[in-house]
Amino acid sequence: MEKIIKPFSGYLIILFLVALIPVAVFSFIGAQPIIGVAASLLFSICLTGFFIVEPNKAMVLLLFGDYKGTVKASGFFWVNPFMTKKKISLRVRNFENKPVKVNDKIGNPVMIGTIVVWQVDDTFKATFDVDDYENFVHLQSDAAIRKMAGLYPYDDFEAEKEEVTLRSGVEEVNHSLEREISDRLNHAGIKVIEARISHLAYASEIASAMLQRQQATAIVAARQKIVEGAVGMVEMALADLKMKDIIEFDNEKKAVMVSNLMVVLCSDRSASPVLNVGTLHQ
Repeated sequence: MEKIIKPFSGYLIILFLVALIPVAVFSFIGAQPIIGVAASLLFSICLTGFFIVEPNKAMVLLLFGDYKGTVKASGFFWVNPFMTKKKISLRVRNFENKPVKVNDKIGNPVMIGTIVVWQVDDTFKATFDVDDYENFVHLQSDAAIRKMAGLYPYDDFEAEKEEVTLRSGVEEVNHSLEREISDRLNHAGIKVIEARISHLAYASEIASAMLQRQQATAIVAARQKIVEGAVGMVEMALADLKMKDIIEFDNEKKAVMVSNLMVVLCSDRSASPVLNVGTLHQ
């Protein structure tokens, strides 16, 4: 478990070491070499105990393999010279996962890329519970992406009952990804600040077929709207003609008019009128 400590100020120890210099000098001059050697040796050993902690960084301290604590306060400090010091960054970091091929809920291969924003929260876990916490972050994020992708279909074309898809449920999918990565990285003392999808597309082997399907769906939806509008316009035209008593239609004439209007309104090309100089039946 992480233990926060605050060691001695390095400036106070510097004053002590400065005081040792004249002691060593006068000891050698005064024919007291033992005291001089001891003072010089103490001076040399103490020098290795100094270290600096920059803002948003930490120093993990060990004494002969025993964890003694973590220094998170920034400044100039001194500890037991025999302590081993390991610096860890507490700054917010991020990386972008290159798009990886995964299968969605219904088995379609899709390419997903993500951006993960994280920082070290527990220096003890990050140092001693995993071998390399930075590599751990990358590998576990990749595994989380693969698991999360299997929970949702890419879209609702083939999964009409699904309310959330990778393409439409952006917020919920991102929250699900963030939770999955957080659960995995908690073992290494890593806090996930944000995780979101940065790239989403069908895999190349099915991209062309899926694009044609999407285009066909869009065309069908557009045609449906056109037909609905055309039927309403024909109905309105017949009602107006009848109300204003402009012309009387029998069923055959109505059928001809409806047919002509539907062709004109639903066609994707401009109509080419044909001038009839006879009667409607000629």
